[in-house]
Amino acid sequence: MVSQLDAILFEAPRPVAFEPAWQAQRQLQQRLLATPQGPDAVMLLEHLPCYTLGRGASEAFLRFPAQASPLPLHRIDRGGEVTHHAPGQLVLYPVLNLRRHGEDLHLYLRALEQVVIDLLAGLGLQGERIDGLTGVWLQGRKVAAIGVGARRWISQHGLALNVEADLSGFQAVVPCGLADRPVGRLVDVRPGLTAQQLRVPLLQAFARQFHLTLRPPRHHEQLEGW
Repeated sequence: MVSQLDAILFEAPRPVAFEPAWQAQRQLQQRLLATPQGPDAVMLLEHLPCYTLGRGASEAFLRFPAQASPLPLHRIDRGGEVTHHAPGQLVLYPVLNLRRHGEDLHLYLRALEQVVIDLLAGLGLQGERIDGLTGVWLQGRKVAAIGVGARRWISQHGLALNVEADLSGFQAVVPCGLADRPVGRLVDVRPGLTAQQLRVPLLQAFARQFHLTLRPPRHHEQLEGW
């Protein structure tokens, strides 16, 4: 039996702007860089509408001038191309010491995909991988985007699952640089499904995959501005 690891859960009840969530991730990453034996952490939230670009992402995948973005646009230190965030999309940001979780970024990406596949299986849906690509597809549409970064094996960023989000914001970009791979959302397959309903099942699937016991932050573990 694999032993369970302690992990702090930070959950935002209302949609938050990208910048404070990114700053919180960096605080958590710095803690683990300074104290690698400390607890892992994970953030669960929904974002206010925005776009993010990976560190090497091409602005050619924007259908607008970068200096005139219709929504806040952030270039960040994750892999992957452009993506869109909006309320109704569940975002999971694990900040893990990957030395405790296989020390392999490729396997880490596959494990995050498996979290979504397991969640969908619990809904009676078959999530799929596509060889050579990162993410999870359902009935030919990409429902989960995954992009990560790491410093000295301490992870940042994570996965975004479209549950009931307005997908119109994706029309202004080429999501993940894949012009021939449409984006989808779960509510179109399971009418009435809400992001709120999937928060606990998503956390449970994540905790099982990474053998974590999630707990709320203690007083000294609170984040500035969060």
